[in-house]
Amino acid sequence: MYVCICNGVTDKDIRQAAESGCKTVAELTMRTGCGATCGTCLDMAAELLAAARPHDTDFDLPVLQAA
Repeated sequence: MYVCICNGVTDKDIRQAAESGCKTVAELTMRTGCGATCGTCLDMAAELLAAARPHDTDFDLPVLQAA
């Protein structure tokens, strides 16, 4: 599905950008052009980017001592 008609950016393009490390809408605009012309797609692009972004699993787990 086209998200940004002006620049031909699809939902697949946004998912690929998220998988490549894109974290913000500003960065998405720089990478894909999404939202750079009229901006009406920015809300949908932000939602898709947030949904597609890998969740951070970098957190400290407690170390259990062996019995």
